[in-house]
Amino acid sequence: MKEQMVTNCAQCPLRKLEVFETLDRDAITAMQRFKHGELKIDAGTPILMEGSNSPQLFTSLKGMGLRYKTTRDGNRQVVNFVLPGEFLGLQAGVMGEMKHSVEATTPMVLCVFDRKELWNLYKTQPERAFDLTWAAAAEEHFLGEALTSIGQMDAIQRISWGLMRFYLRCESLGLTDGQRCPFPFRQQDLADAVGLSLVHTNKTLMKLRDSQTVSLQDGLLSILNPDRLEEASGQDVEPLALRPLI
Repeated sequence: MKEQMVTNCAQCPLRKLEVFETLDRDAITAMQRFKHGELKIDAGTPILMEGSNSPQLFTSLKGMGLRYKTTRDGNRQVVNFVLPGEFLGLQAGVMGEMKHSVEATTPMVLCVFDRKELWNLYKTQPERAFDLTWAAAAEEHFLGEALTSIGQMDAIQRISWGLMRFYLRCESLGLTDGQRCPFPFRQQDLADAVGLSLVHTNKTLMKLRDSQTVSLQDGLLSILNPDRLEEASGQDVEPLALRPLI
């Protein structure tokens, strides 16, 4: 990990995006005090480890990563994909240790916060405390959707739902080019995320590509037919909610 020049919260490029709620000058000043610096990390770098008691909290400013759980036999279950704007480490801040791991998939830039200041933030900035609660509730909602996908959907529906949701998240962050967006993850990561084997995932992606629905290759996700992808997912496309940025 390397320290780098710190981005002032008032000039944060993420705050210009419509998906994030606006903050007044006092709130931004408070967040600047809460922020202790920035880290630039390489792809493959562990950010937080399951069972660890990290003294730092993070917001992803740039780059993508993975949240995952490790089973006793060493296998990995992907919980979610990390994109810019996500707050990392709240579990350790509230529960004393991380219950999952976070790792950088691409080079990333992280805003760094001192975990010891978390309770002070709750006491002095109740609006930001509510934002953290909202973020935790949103993650719980996503996990409910993901569990429903794994428990009730077939392979076509699972992968269509997962890729459609990923694309919409990228679109809200300005990471799309037409109907394409980066997908720097392995097919194994996608398979883990939707609860399928690698072989089944590969065959399903081939079916979606052959039907001119979606293509995933060379680190690029291309939505070939949005309506067909939505139909294949078995879910209605819901606009992403306005969200806080810590």
